[in-house]
Amino acid sequence: MNTINTSIVTPNGTVYEGDVHMISVHATAGDMGILPNHIPVVAPLKISAVKLKHEGTEEYVAVSGGFIEVRRGSTVTIITEAAEKKEDIDVERAQRAKEAAQEKLSGLNEKTAAYAEAEKELQRAENRLQVASL
Repeated sequence: MNTINTSIVTPNGTVYEGDVHMISVHATAGDMGILPNHIPVVAPLKISAVKLKHEGTEEYVAVSGGFIEVRRGSTVTIITEAAEKKEDIDVERAQRAKEAAQEKLSGLNEKTAAYAEAEKELQRAENRLQVASL
């Protein structure tokens, strides 16, 4: 069976590199399933989980938005500010980050940039907790 050479990279380095049979992502325009020989595409991603399917197994990676680039020859690169494999997520730390973001949000005006940033912090923490529970 054909595979897709897949990389998930952040400014701090590569979080995932390997061959998979299918990739599922949440793009801003909707969900995408990538199979070998997919047409070339670049799409912005939501703060979400990336599902990497192997023969009989699945892996999950929490990503903080970014972009997916699908190139000819079954090569996919996901570029994101931050990413964590499911098994690397510190659930207690993510829970503390969620609580801190909720507390920060409660004291801010919804129309400020600080509120928008705290909202993103909350989304990232909730995403990490969701991926850890998969």
